[in-house]
Amino acid sequence: MSVLEKFLSYIKISSPSDEECESCPSSACQLDVAEFVAQQMKETGLSDVRIEKGYVYGRLPATKGYEDVPCIGLIAHMDTAPEFNGWDVKPQIIENYDGGDVLLAGSGDVLSPADFPELLGSKGHTLITTDGTTLLGADDKAGIAVIMQAVEEIISSGMPHGAIAVGFTPDEEIGRGADNFNVEGFGAQFAYTVDGGLPGEIEYQNFNAYSAKVTITGRSIHPGSSKNQMINSQRVAMEFDRMLPEFERPEYTEGFEGFYHLIGFDGCTEKTTLSYILRDHDDDKIVAKCRLMQDVAAFLNKKYGRELVAVETKESYRNMKCQILPHFHLIENAQKAVEMAGITPKNIAIRGGTDGARLSFMGLPCPNLATGGMNFHGKYECTTKENMEICTQVVKNIISLYAQR
Repeated sequence: MSVLEKFLSYIKISSPSDEECESCPSSACQLDVAEFVAQQMKETGLSDVRIEKGYVYGRLPATKGYEDVPCIGLIAHMDTAPEFNGWDVKPQIIENYDGGDVLLAGSGDVLSPADFPELLGSKGHTLITTDGTTLLGADDKAGIAVIMQAVEEIISSGMPHGAIAVGFTPDEEIGRGADNFNVEGFGAQFAYTVDGGLPGEIEYQNFNAYSAKVTITGRSIHPGSSKNQMINSQRVAMEFDRMLPEFERPEYTEGFEGFYHLIGFDGCTEKTTLSYILRDHDDDKIVAKCRLMQDVAAFLNKKYGRELVAVETKESYRNMKCQILPHFHLIENAQKAVEMAGITPKNIAIRGGTDGARLSFMGLPCPNLATGGMNFHGKYECTTKENMEICTQVVKNIISLYAQR
């Protein structure tokens, strides 16, 4: 099977994660992917293939004489984002893409380079899109396909290599991908997640991430007799949100700029809850964002003369940069590997997170490599056969570089 054929076989298996479910994996359908991939790993020639708590592990032993080469891990995730329909994916395959608009036949929407200029780099490629009714699943089944293809080609070519550990995780899209990852059992000294975007991109910086829950307790009084008595918690909630920096919101930020993002609003007169995610690459700035929310709550409580507003913040993940810098050979070898594949490396900061961010703080330094996909988490998601082939070559080049004498 080619990398494209592998990818198409994976996206046929629906696997959205479920944030409301506390089990691991959060959706039973992810086990369908796990079992399918585990069987494929065995057929490819990996050893010690096993499924533990929904995680898939396997290993390719080192070539004889290369046992002293560091074991490199390759990791991708099996779930798709629950933000958009991930069930019954029907891909469209456009050979020799001409660089123009693409009709998504299931919905009538149009995937256009006018909206997504990165598409112009795919001219002449075999383009894989959605039909407009679902996401595609390139995040991160393209990563699984790239890893599996790279391992298969390493085996078939006889290329000398150190030990390679392969791992596929559930529930990355809901922030739990590293929760039950068996770092010790995985057995790698260093690893790469394959969960990024366009070929050549290398990521070793990511957001510091916090969640925040704001609870406003009002006072419900019959509106006909509520003068100087009612406190409408919904209006206080809107007041709270307006006091956060207007231009520190996702729609106004890019690069290293952080944000406050309101993702949930649920309430009535008596009680309202707001849910936020807070993001910043800078350690001090993310702490300041958490502090500002507490300060806004304190101001409103003083204004209304009672404890109306309570804020609870919780760390989700941290910027892995400080864990990667002491092992910068991971980035240097990735850059060389990209150049060997004939493209220019580009170090970018992730405006999000990966399993690798948390794994890096669990003792497994783990920057992120590209998958070749674009426009993740929605109907405009797409990838190309050629992008996945380049990403496969980059992974092979990294393994080759670590085996050099």
